[in-house]
Amino acid sequence: MTGLKKFFKFDERKTTFSREIIGGITTFLAMSYILAVNPSILEPAGMNWSSVFTATAISAGIATLVMAFCANLPVALAPGLGLNAFFTFSVVIGMGCTWQFALTAVLVEGLLFIILSLFGVREAILKSIPVNLRKAVTVGIGFFIAIIGLVNAGICVHVDGSTIIEFTKFNMNHTSAIVAGIGLIITIILYVLKVPGSLLIGIILTTIIGIPFGVTVIKENFNLFSKPAMPYFFKFDFSSVLTLKFFIVFFTFLFTDLFDTIGTLLGVTEQANLTDKNGNIPNVKGALLSDAVGTVVGACLGTSTVTSFVESTSGVAAGAKTGFASVITALLFFVALFFNDLFAIIPSAATAPTLIFVGYLMIRTVSGIDFKDSTEGIPAFITIIVMPFSYSISAGIVWGVLSYAICKLITRRFKEVHIVTWILAIVFVADIVFEALK
Repeated sequence: MTGLKKFFKFDERKTTFSREIIGGITTFLAMSYILAVNPSILEPAGMNWSSVFTATAISAGIATLVMAFCANLPVALAPGLGLNAFFTFSVVIGMGCTWQFALTAVLVEGLLFIILSLFGVREAILKSIPVNLRKAVTVGIGFFIAIIGLVNAGICVHVDGSTIIEFTKFNMNHTSAIVAGIGLIITIILYVLKVPGSLLIGIILTTIIGIPFGVTVIKENFNLFSKPAMPYFFKFDFSSVLTLKFFIVFFTFLFTDLFDTIGTLLGVTEQANLTDKNGNIPNVKGALLSDAVGTVVGACLGTSTVTSFVESTSGVAAGAKTGFASVITALLFFVALFFNDLFAIIPSAATAPTLIFVGYLMIRTVSGIDFKDSTEGIPAFITIIVMPFSYSISAGIVWGVLSYAICKLITRRFKEVHIVTWILAIVFVADIVFEALK
């Protein structure tokens, strides 16, 4: 035990085994929905649900372990939402490609990310983002994850399938919203009373409360133990690698994953108070390498891009500060392979209150943003509002960096902008023009 405490720097980060274990469990429960959602999204692409379930759990477990031991951060990874939808509905169904073609693009992206991570290119990009924008990313993610929680709970619904949401009318037909509302109240009470493990306890109690409401469903053929299905192994198609279509698919995966990961790492580490005075993330090279390795492993097993999950903030809120929490989360992903029916019981209404509450914890960073300087405050504001309204972390970073460069340009404060930031701004403009001309 002493060796583990020393390796994961428990004393330096003022944490304990109990906090890390509770934090790791909380993170897993908050993001365990991906075990069911990812196979459901990739199934229309022609992939087997059970095989993708296995690939999802294994790739998430391996990537999260790499994060634990290479970066010592309480950040968990799994196949990302949005990227899996692009995989199925844009690449396979929309463009008429095979899922093997799409997996090949994911593999190449992951391999390139490993190279970029080892040579510090991704680290340089992350460090080039101004301090006020980094804090704005945390706040924007806070609003974003709160909205995700509200939607998952059924408290808010999307208007006509858009990213615009509205509050639902509470009645007995909206049992999910009622249960989530009760769960949120329980979570707030437990947190205010400083009950250890308040977020985890809230998830468990809300799951139990959901049973009489019919929100927590235990299926008739429930099996406590189940044998995992075999994943896909190396199902790639390299015949079209040198085509324009492949480049477009590959670049989209690359671009979205890069800035989603950067945004998530900034948000989680800022909330855990792990960044230094300049806003830099400790062991960032290992952190960036973990999602690259996870993506390669996931592609080899048959799933879409693996990325850092913003739900890791729920574990941080529960007390996690080291990679030991990630070890716990990773182990639970491996355990889930054999108990998928058990973990499938936890409804989104039970994890949604945690996401909503974490939003509150994250937006407190807004007090550290310099809004008095308009060249800093305006880009921060744009970053904050774009993330939740566009439903995209990467979009928030793109428009935040662009507005930052413009503000500094028109005020002739060129020297305040990092050279990499200028390069990013040019790349972002080129990407916007490219998308407009497609």
